[in-house]
Amino acid sequence: FSNLLGTVYRQGNLNYSPDGNSVISPVGNRVTVFDLKNNKSETLPFAAQRNLVCVGQSPDGHLAILVDEEGAALLVSLISKSVLHHFHFHTRVHSVSFSPDGRRFVVSKENVVLMYHAPGKTREFNPFVLDKSYFGPYDETTCIDWTDDSKHFFNKEKDFNDLTAAAYHKKTHLLVTGFASGIFHLHELPEFNLIHSLSISDRRIESISINVSGDWIAFGCPGVGQLLVWEWQSESYVLKQQGHFNNMVALSYSPDAQYIVTGGDDGKVKVWNTSSGFCIVTFTEHTSSITAVTFNSTGFVLAGHEGPVSSLSFSPTHTLLASASWDKTVKLWDMFDSWKTKETFVLNSDVLDVAFRPDGKELAVVTLDGQITFWDHQNAVQTGSIEGRHDLQMGRKELDKITAKQAAKGRSFSTLCYSADGQSVLAGGRSKFVCIYNVKEQLLVKKFEISCNLSLDAMEEFLDRRKMTEFGSLALIDDGAGDENGVVISLPGVKKGDMSSRHFKPEIRVTCLRFAPTGRSWAATSTEGLLIFSLDGSVVFDPFDLDEDVTPSSVRHVLRQKEFTTAIMMAFRLNEDKLTLEVLESVPHEEIDIVCSTLPLLYAEKLLQFVASALETSRHLEFYLTWAQRLLTLHGQKLKSRSVALLPMIQSLQKSIQHHFDAVSKL
Repeated sequence: FSNLLGTVYRQGNLNYSPDGNSVISPVGNRVTVFDLKNNKSETLPFAAQRNLVCVGQSPDGHLAILVDEEGAALLVSLISKSVLHHFHFHTRVHSVSFSPDGRRFVVSKENVVLMYHAPGKTREFNPFVLDKSYFGPYDETTCIDWTDDSKHFFNKEKDFNDLTAAAYHKKTHLLVTGFASGIFHLHELPEFNLIHSLSISDRRIESISINVSGDWIAFGCPGVGQLLVWEWQSESYVLKQQGHFNNMVALSYSPDAQYIVTGGDDGKVKVWNTSSGFCIVTFTEHTSSITAVTFNSTGFVLAGHEGPVSSLSFSPTHTLLASASWDKTVKLWDMFDSWKTKETFVLNSDVLDVAFRPDGKELAVVTLDGQITFWDHQNAVQTGSIEGRHDLQMGRKELDKITAKQAAKGRSFSTLCYSADGQSVLAGGRSKFVCIYNVKEQLLVKKFEISCNLSLDAMEEFLDRRKMTEFGSLALIDDGAGDENGVVISLPGVKKGDMSSRHFKPEIRVTCLRFAPTGRSWAATSTEGLLIFSLDGSVVFDPFDLDEDVTPSSVRHVLRQKEFTTAIMMAFRLNEDKLTLEVLESVPHEEIDIVCSTLPLLYAEKLLQFVASALETSRHLEFYLTWAQRLLTLHGQKLKSRSVALLPMIQSLQKSIQHHFDAVSKL
């Protein structure tokens, strides 16, 4: 897992980092950190079992406590980005707050407040030690705040007025209040002078947070998935991000892999920057839901299918467009021959998706009967097929009358794409798994689990027997409308959009898959949002041509002898990124030309791949550009003979250079 885009806020409270430059926002069962200063976002790698409802951060910013809807808590380190401890409060928790000195934290649930000793910096058998329990409120306690001396805290009982969120900044005496109508007020205490009154949304404001300097105010609106950061002195937005209101259904990578465009059921098309994780533009011209998006477009209307068109794919090498339809056919259209139908493939079932191989010589088709078929479109013959229905591993929904095994017989993949080298194919559908198959061997290579969030439906194969009664599942009972007023009757037959009922559970599904042109990552639009999975070489130990003499100490010994070419080759044989980086940056600038000329072609390819990945985040811009220039100049002719295999690496290098060019050109 690399990053989560398209979802910026779901529910729960917002937190600022101790330096006030980052906002920590709960997105489903994960946490995203928005860096306001550097304009980047990062979704942390750990995940809870259900949607998060409250996040408590320690004053030093090293620890955080995440609590989900069922009261299960995770103690996580924001430094190492790992889970340190699991705990369960056995009921829904409303708020978690650390004391200013970081020695204690309090948790509010039902009508009781619990005080715990905060975990220290040493290893402990039980990091959560209960100190005191405070009883007294007659209703549920909803929020908590501490005094500066860490000796007292205040809690608020539940009420039923329109005030939905509030935050107070002690140093500047600012009080910010948010209301169900989307309006917020900014007052100065103790005179209670009104400074600002502004409407930022037409939905309720659920969370407000103020940074340490008191300049930036963060607002969370779960109704539309909106996250706003407002600078009240200049009356301007520092951050204004909103995901798709309904499910994402389609995505497409730009040719340089720098941008991803997504379309949703809300009729909006959004363009996302893969480096920063932010949405850079939103198109709202569509009046209905989006079904497909692509970076290629023409103005022609093509007629010929007898059923709805389910998928389109342009050939990367030929002037062809492939269209798939529910009429059990795939048609190939020639762009340069007046858009005439060049070929029609007839299949045994409705066609759901179609994709060209990156070299344009093969076509992959997924059908309603659960099969993935491969076609040689030049000779109009089928070259292979994969029976993938059993690999989907469907879950059972709470309202299903039949088992998951029986339901899987009528399910199939709904989206697929080729990898950048064309040797594998990714496939997904109404399941929490994405499968990757080897095309040549027609075998399942790996299954990726895109979510472990039990707040979504169809996550588990078997229903909880404790929730089953003689009259059916307890999930059939709709006992109210949550925080909204009144009970809303469910609309029969509604599968997407506004379900009307406030108690529906979204079903886990993958609606679109795309591989990045660089071959280093792939993206999926799902119920959780836009998920990006990428290769991270620093985590995986993958030695290359290794023997007993190659160790980190021997590499450093050779480096001290100034045998730079040998040291680089030995570092690549160990294939540890930190060691390779140390060796590469120890080479003097004037020695780069000599080292590049003496490197064998195999290691030159590996070094160029490493330079492409390191260049994106390194501050040594000229140093790595010199490496790239000399490698391409000295080995260019030999590398050109393998241009098809090396194309993802060249695109990755181009993406890194373009990223720095965009940053420098603004100066």
